[in-house]
Amino acid sequence: SLLLALGGRTTAPGVDATREALVLSADHELNVSTFAARVAASSGANLAASVLAALAALSGPLHGGATARVEAFVAEVDRPERAAEAVGSRLDRGESMPGFGHPLYADGDPRGARLLEIAARLAGRSRTVRVLVAVTSAMQLAARERPTLDLGLVAVAGALGLPRGSALAMFACGRLAGWIAHALEQGAAGYVLRPRARYVGG
Repeated sequence: SLLLALGGRTTAPGVDATREALVLSADHELNVSTFAARVAASSGANLAASVLAALAALSGPLHGGATARVEAFVAEVDRPERAAEAVGSRLDRGESMPGFGHPLYADGDPRGARLLEIAARLAGRSRTVRVLVAVTSAMQLAARERPTLDLGLVAVAGALGLPRGSALAMFACGRLAGWIAHALEQGAAGYVLRPRARYVGG
């Protein structure tokens, strides 16, 4: 199983948490990685190449790579009692907070909230989970922003005792079935996705 491959223990609660993380990471409209898969497939690229295009897009720091930014922030905060200060400092400098502010969810990303809840129930004493719960509370007070899927995945990975990078692996595995379906559908459509560009001067 994925949990075993990532170095985790395959307990029943851990397997259930991993399964829910994969389901919540599944197909999500025409996000950038899914669109990349469709563009590659539209050119006649094979399925492996189309999935590779999706993985390349997912790795970007504004997509699945945001999980690495959340992990780095957890390491920076280090202790839950430092969360409010760390969040305040970032916001005062005008910096974005990793793991918050999904553009499609004005009222907060329900996937992030659900995964954070699962992580807290699974291993509430995990340092990663305690830091992320404290950061989430601080962000709610300071900016009225709620956690995204990226933060939730890092919380679940932390609760399961998985190494850094595992949240991105879960994200990719959860999204894989959707990428394949989109690539097959686009390939069967038989036309190239070729947006036009318009020069506006400058």
